Amino acid sequence: MEPEICVIVNTTAGKQDGAERIEAIRNAFRRAGAEVDMCPFGRGEDACDAVRGALARGRFAVVVAGGDGTVSAVAGSLAGTGHPMGVLPFGTFNYFARSIGLPEELDEAARVIVAGHTRTLDLGEVNGRVFLNNASLGAYPTILDQRERFYRRWGRSQIAAYWSMLVTLLRFRRDLRVTMDVDGDRRHLRTPLIFVAKNAGQLEAVGLEGGDCVRSGRFAVFVAPDAGRLALLLHTLRVGLGLAEPGEDFELFCGRDVRVETASSRRLVARDGEREQMDSPFVFRLLPGALDIFVPAEG
Repeated sequence: MEPEICVIVNTTAGKQDGAERIEAIRNAFRRAGAEVDMCPFGRGEDACDAVRGALARGRFAVVVAGGDGTVSAVAGSLAGTGHPMGVLPFGTFNYFARSIGLPEELDEAARVIVAGHTRTLDLGEVNGRVFLNNASLGAYPTILDQRERFYRRWGRSQIAAYWSMLVTLLRFRRDLRVTMDVDGDRRHLRTPLIFVAKNAGQLEAVGLEGGDCVRSGRFAVFVAPDAGRLALLLHTLRVGLGLAEPGEDFELFCGRDVRVETASSRRLVARDGEREQMDSPFVFRLLPGALDIFVPAEG
């Protein structure tokens, strides 16, 4: 009998050798009492293609081994299909997995999936593209873009990440001139950053308000103040240190339907750490009950 579960795994991510990672995952599922079909993808390949291949082969469930960006891509491919998703957290922060109580230890995560208990989740979407944790316009996508350039030149490290952020913020000049509508409340704003959050756990992990918005089935929308580069750096440091103050370091809006129109017809958008160009207006909406995900039986 062929396995019903396909595991999507990025063989080039992280420090572990791809073959070693595949074998570790396969053995974890065997210890949990199941055989799985491994569906690896590498640099330059698309996790979504691996998902489509798994469904074409008749696999019932798709498991993704990776960080929040890879998990988000797979979730977007599975949304609305009726096929449940499992998560093996292999990222740095694993905000999504942690927010719904998934274990980060490999054997425990495999046992949760094999046990077969699922929960239905709402997803976030911007211009037809799914996100699990957050999506943003302005300074943050630019920081991520600059960070990848630093990584390619100096290698992946925390020092390179922080230095790239400092350089980006000190050079950042492209404030957004936007018309933003949150559940019918329209405002004309000038801001360096609009950050739309879907994950209450991530907000609380960095000391930000807005968790109640998310738990009530809405987005938490953060708008940074229109400020100079040094002030923007100070606001960012306060957020990073968990010292941010509403009204001073950001303005918070809560809503289910968010529309942002920018003066520029095309902007870089970040979704769960991944970046892509999108056309204005940027329409954020919730997708109720779009995805079933394997979770621990105790909740």
